[in-house]
Amino acid sequence: MAKNAYDTGRLNLPFVGICTFGKSPVCLDWDELDADVAVLGAPFDSGTQYRPGARFGPRSIREASTLFSFGHGGAYDHEDDVVYLPEGQARIVDMGDADMVHTDTETSHANIEAAVRKIIRSGAMPLVLGGDHSVNDPCVAAFEELGEDIHIIQIDAHLDYVDVRHGVRHGHGNCMKRASDKSYVSGITQLGIRNVSSTSREGYEDARQNGSDILSVRQVWDLGAEGVMARVPAGAKYYVTIDIDGFDPSIAPGTGTPSHGGFLYYDVLEILQALANHGEVVGIDLCEVAPDYDPTDSTSILAAQVLLNFLGFIFHAKSQMSD
Repeated sequence: MAKNAYDTGRLNLPFVGICTFGKSPVCLDWDELDADVAVLGAPFDSGTQYRPGARFGPRSIREASTLFSFGHGGAYDHEDDVVYLPEGQARIVDMGDADMVHTDTETSHANIEAAVRKIIRSGAMPLVLGGDHSVNDPCVAAFEELGEDIHIIQIDAHLDYVDVRHGVRHGHGNCMKRASDKSYVSGITQLGIRNVSSTSREGYEDARQNGSDILSVRQVWDLGAEGVMARVPAGAKYYVTIDIDGFDPSIAPGTGTPSHGGFLYYDVLEILQALANHGEVVGIDLCEVAPDYDPTDSTSILAAQVLLNFLGFIFHAKSQMSD
């Protein structure tokens, strides 16, 4: 009896082997990166204003990502009639974590920035696993290497547009303000912003004056994915930053600052799929997964599922353009 494709090679079940992201190969020599996507952990959570624990996010997301990697050469989506991430379409490597120095934000952020700069120089797309949302600051700073403008797409419950508070400039509530300071950030689309925020009215006004387009969850629902894309510059280079608290805590309780009224899975998935066809995604970070607050691991599984699906959308869109 002939064997089918599912019987060849190792079965490689999720609980077998080393927990790299999506069971991708490891590249610990960062000067020898040769990939389309380089996954970096940024396990820093000293920028939090409430519950810590996101330093354990990268490990938990990596472990959760093994659930979606059975080694069968891609994942078939019957709704789209597409095999996403088939073997050979995208070279993904896991480069481990940037080094963290406890209590030292400047050094830890500098280590993240240096790692992301190496990824960009190599020609790969950085996918960074946080860590609290302050790690977005060094990630965006590293995009100076690109030499081109980027438009930031933020999915989040909070605006994160505080300039300075009690001398703090690089906490997890400052990252979008720090991004807007960069000359190569052409604008920010901020989706899911809701309820009581750490950013004041003046911060919202400052964000809008600097080109931010701010939409709540309900406003996104009213517009739909196509309506949101109509407000995003077409054909731009997009850096996507996802705070897991952009999702509703009913499906993502494992985070430091949960906020009810958030997105559900397909709300975000449809936006990411539309974005992949709207321009070029050049970088991604996903932050604020704090696994100790979710004994079910659902939050980490959600994060891994969103990221792997997003990569599938990105590389499928590229393959369609090259055909």
